[in-house]
Formats: sequence, C-alpha cells, structure tokens
Amino acid sequence: MAETNYSYDQLANFTQNIFLAIGCSPDDAQTATRVLLSADLRGIDSHGIARLSGYVRLWEAGRVNARPILKILHETPSTAVVDGDSGLGLVVAPYAMQVAIDKAKNVGTGWVSVQNSNHFGIAGWHSMMALKEDMIGISMTNASALVAPTFSTERLLGTNPICVAIPGGEEPAFVADMATTTAANGKLEILQRKGEAAPVGWIQDSEGRSTTDSHALKQGGALLPLGGDREHGSHKGYALGAIVDIFSAVLSGANYGPWVPPFPAYVPMPTGMPGKGIGHFFGAMRLDAFRPAADFKADMDNWIRRFRSARTVEGAESVLVPGDPERKLEAERKLGGIPLLDVVVADLQTLAQRFSIPF
Repeated sequence: MAETNYSYDQLANFTQNIFLAIGCSPDDAQTATRVLLSADLRGIDSHGIARLSGYVRLWEAGRVNARPILKILHETPSTAVVDGDSGLGLVVAPYAMQVAIDKAKNVGTGWVSVQNSNHFGIAGWHSMMALKEDMIGISMTNASALVAPTFSTERLLGTNPICVAIPGGEEPAFVADMATTTAANGKLEILQRKGEAAPVGWIQDSEGRSTTDSHALKQGGALLPLGGDREHGSHKGYALGAIVDIFSAVLSGANYGPWVPPFPAYVPMPTGMPGKGIGHFFGAMRLDAFRPAADFKADMDNWIRRFRSARTVEGAESVLVPGDPERKLEAERKLGGIPLLDVVVADLQTLAQRFSIPF
C-alpha cells in the first residue's frame, strides 16, 4: 500500500484545528496534538494521527467531553486519584502525570490513579514527562477487552501497556514502552489496512486456536497475552496485563476487565459497568530521593554503554537499549516527514471535509 510523507507542522496544524473544531480549548487542543503526534514521530503509527477520526467519533457519540473539568478526588502527600470528567485521555493523562511529578518534587515520589478518562495515546509521552525533572516516569492504562487470558476464549483484558522512562546522563534515556500482549491491537489494524496476515502467536480464533487471520477479532477471536501461549510464557503476559488493569482501574474506580469502554464508537458499551470510563496509573520517582542524581546517571550511562557493547549474534549490528529505535525514527521523521498510508490519508481527507478544514 502506498505512503505519502507529510511534515510534522502540517499534521500538527490540521490536528489542532480538528480538536478546536470539536470544542477543545486552545491549550487542550495543543496538548492533545502534541501527545497524539508523538506516536507518529516515534514510529508508533498505530497510535498517532490514524486514530484522530476515532477520537472525533467518540466525541460525536457523546463519550468524550471536549471541555472537561479535571479534579483530584482524593489525595495524600504522595498519592492522588484524578477524575478525568470523560475528557480526552490525551489531555487527562498529562494533567495526572504532572500531579505525580509535583508530588514527587515535594516528597520524593508521586503516584496517581485516574478514573473517567479515555484512550491516552502512547504511554511513552507521559512517562517521558518526568525525564526533564531528573525523575523516573511510569505510566500505564487499561483498554477495551480484546485479550483472552491464558486458557480462555473470553476477551477480558485490554492490550494494557506499560512504559518506564529512566534518565541517563550523557546517554539518552532508557524508555521501555510496550503492550502486555504479543502485539498491540494497533499493529493488527495496520496489517488489516495492508491486507496482510498476522504472525503466529498474535491472535486466536473464537475457539481458542492459533490463527494468522488479521481479521479474526471481528469473528470473535482474541489477542494473546505476551508470550502467545502457555509454553512460551503467556501466563506472564496475562499477569502483567492484569496488574495494569488493577492499578489503573480497580485502584481508581474506573471500569476494569470486560467492562472497559471500547475505542470504536460504533461498538456498544458493556452492560453492568462497575466504574467510570477508562483508567490510568502514573508514577514519578525523584532520583535524589534514592541517591545523588549525578551518581545515578553516571551509573545509568555505564549500564547503557555496557549493554550496547555486548557481543552480538551473527547478523546483528548491536544490542539495542529500549528507546533506541523510537529515538532514531523521531530524528528521521522530524527531518524527512511522517509517512501515512493512503487509507489513513483518505480518512483524514474525509475528516477535513466534515469540518471544512484544509488538509
């Protein structure tokens, strides 16, 4: 499928105008745009501008509040629960992460759980907010149920990503941003757009059998936890996804498990929902709450250099440190533009016509 490159500024201007058109404040539209397009810059195309029309459809369905009043429901010096007022997760999550950072500035660490939110883009953006403060950042979110626990045919968990961002000194930050499934649903969506099959271990059919049909979810199939099957450790991926669900939602009062609201606006909402919206969880840890920050970063640099210099298997150039591929792509795309599949471009052009905004 053909691709066309667009400059970051062109996409940012269009995206911000769309968020303004649905009623977001100028500040919120700018924040949402930065978070959304950070995915495209870092090569996580499944979570970037390709999802813009999905957010608009959620707003049209009355599930996204374009002018949320964010508030802290409960707090201690180091913890808080934030109510997102059904706002864009792209706006709610940075607010909540900043609360965690501010608490860490005061008492060393900050931990914030969020209820009543929506899809928050890539976890990496929120964790990386802590880096400039000499802090470790942690972010996670639950998501609509597309994942079957090990030994089940029922979809009870989301792809439930985790990101941990750790500052270096002279070396760039360690940023591990990953789904707790073998592959994120967005990667499956990309295969669907391209008409390609899925690798073995990504999904199962409605009877729990392994399949490579990238459309299997539409026939009652499920994504698989990290590991793919029991013999390859899927029980560990299942446990990680469950931890994210509990920290993000059971702890905050959001919906959990099979009751998490689906991202596609056309999918009916679950019945008997026990909480409010989607849940997130954020953490910020001040380096100097543990040891002098300069000492930590010197050791972190040494850690990174040692792993990069590891002896490699035949055919591999070097060992990667988490965050390396995304940082390389970000540098390239800032200069050369962001590639969009033709099907994504067509979707954005439809959106442009809908709101009379040039694209």
